Amino acid sequence: MSYQADLVRRSPVVLRPDSRRVIARPFLPGHELPSQGISRADSVVQRLVALPEMDVEKTLAATLAAHAGRHADLLASFREHYELVAHRVPSGAGISSDRADLIGAYLTHEYAIEAAALFNPSIAAHPDQSGLEPGEIRFIMTARAVGEGHVSSVEFRTGTLAAHDVVRLDEARTHLTTGRMTQSPMSTEFLREALDEDGDAVTAQSVLGRLPEQFTAPQLEAVLASSELDSPRRSGPDGLLDRIRRMAASTYELTFPTTSDLSERVIFPRTEAESHGIEDARLVRFTDDDGSIRYYATYTAYDGSGIAPHLLSTTDFETFSMRPQLGLAAKNKGMALFPRRIGGSYWSLSRWDRESISVASSVDALRWGQPVTVLRPTQPWELIQLGGCSSPLETTEGWIVITHGVGPMRTYGLGAVLLDLDDPTLVLGALTEPLMTAAPDERDGYVPNVLYSCGGLIQDETIVLPYGCSDSSIRFAFIDLPGLLSRLLADPGTVPASER
Repeated sequence: MSYQADLVRRSPVVLRPDSRRVIARPFLPGHELPSQGISRADSVVQRLVALPEMDVEKTLAATLAAHAGRHADLLASFREHYELVAHRVPSGAGISSDRADLIGAYLTHEYAIEAAALFNPSIAAHPDQSGLEPGEIRFIMTARAVGEGHVSSVEFRTGTLAAHDVVRLDEARTHLTTGRMTQSPMSTEFLREALDEDGDAVTAQSVLGRLPEQFTAPQLEAVLASSELDSPRRSGPDGLLDRIRRMAASTYELTFPTTSDLSERVIFPRTEAESHGIEDARLVRFTDDDGSIRYYATYTAYDGSGIAPHLLSTTDFETFSMRPQLGLAAKNKGMALFPRRIGGSYWSLSRWDRESISVASSVDALRWGQPVTVLRPTQPWELIQLGGCSSPLETTEGWIVITHGVGPMRTYGLGAVLLDLDDPTLVLGALTEPLMTAAPDERDGYVPNVLYSCGGLIQDETIVLPYGCSDSSIRFAFIDLPGLLSRLLADPGTVPASER
């Protein structure tokens, strides 16, 4: 399988997983002890309540000495995790602050967020472009990190792109933080539309009719508690109540300390919909019609059995808003926002049918209309599936979309498509051979033979494309933009309308 080697230059820079990057997560023993009629968490708390104070002080001091240097504020995590079981402490036990901290320590574990894999990056221009040499670009890069249990989270890196294919990555800090979560109000109309997709809006009218236009989680629970829907038949894991709670919980904000470095901020799964991973964030710097800038990232929320496209947005990378998306175009992986409105609407790539590239429009980037398929897999290197990797890149000739195709032996190749600037349903050209495939030293890893990117940017006449290698490391490619455009436009008939 040949590729466009003359268009691509590879950087020697390689970013590999670092198992020293850890976060402090709750550790709650959950197995029951039938013979005693209590949970393991209860038994652990009881043993710690009975521990002599001298042992409490000694064990807490040793624990902090061994672990505190790996975290920004480990004691704060201990206290937060203690509160999860404080109700299990016998009343009148007279718990000292040290004992409470030690109970929290026993209910905490370190989670190495990228111990298993680090891959699928996306990149965008940093909000701060001051102090640079001419032609340089400071960037923010997201990466998908995978730890124990194959749980994915989103990390951030920063760096600078300079002339002559130079990539300078800033040193990543190690005192990681997962931020503070707050539930955001949800629109009743949005919830109605979400339920209507599954034909449940009429059944749920007794709930919807009692909710205010914007409702919070406590307001929802108060309505659900008095609703006729609140019965075992509808409260199970697949029941209507569960889906209502799940949808409402998916609307939230994350806030990180202003004093933390961007490389210390980790977006770790917080909701049931994300419980098994936040996958493949596609970061894009979005310029609205009024000139304002906002950063978006579409990502895949995975709960262990089902997936759902969600949208992250921020202006400062300190506060992030997380929202679910609706519509047929938001039914599978591969959503990637265009970096500006077209004709007053938001536009996105989609792979709603799991194997083709489509585009769809939206009034708010959350509710998506009918997708229009623009390209189906036709070439040998993409016959299993074809999809967009990254947000489209705007050029004078059209929107360049870096694509991925899957061929024999589950081998991935990156391609490229050119879409019309004013009507992205029109394909102006597409490569018939891959732009890139895995080099010999890139094909071995966690998932062999995979080459994948979630987003690049344009620097002068070069597309800078970070990419994941076999789900095990991140590298950088530099693609000749004029040469790629020339090849894409060489045969406008590459994509017959009947094959789109």
